[in-house]
Amino acid sequence: MELEELYALMERFARSGLTDLEWEREGEKIALRCAPAPVVVSAPAAAPAAQAAPAQAEAAAPAAPAAQEQGETVNAPLVGTFYAAPAPGEEAFAAPGKQVKKGETLCLIEAMKMMSEIPAPADCVVEEVLARDGEAVGFGEPLLRIRRV
Repeated sequence: MELEELYALMERFARSGLTDLEWEREGEKIALRCAPAPVVVSAPAAAPAAQAAPAQAEAAAPAAPAAQEQGETVNAPLVGTFYAAPAPGEEAFAAPGKQVKKGETLCLIEAMKMMSEIPAPADCVVEEVLARDGEAVGFGEPLLRIRRV
């Protein structure tokens, strides 16, 4: 296997959301493994600045509103295929600007022929759909950005 082919395989593996891949061709065997991405709970951007020097704290202060504008994300609880609607051509569960109640379905993830509904963690407004319909998502990957109400 040429180096370019190996790099292309590694790149596709990284984007796939898979955690293990074994590839064998013409006597060559490659095994790729990675741990699933951890679920990250983001803290306010100003928290690390409290330990920084005063000049750095002043520089970090304008970043705090931007972090708040990002909102909270709903992350993929499993690896699979993201679906924004119950079926092709139907209305999306949660379009940007839509207000949803806690427990309402925001989207679906299909894994191993099983559909898993992803519920709203709280009463919220969907700010943005981050995942693309019909594409693979990895564990912990942000699916939607929401704002609690």
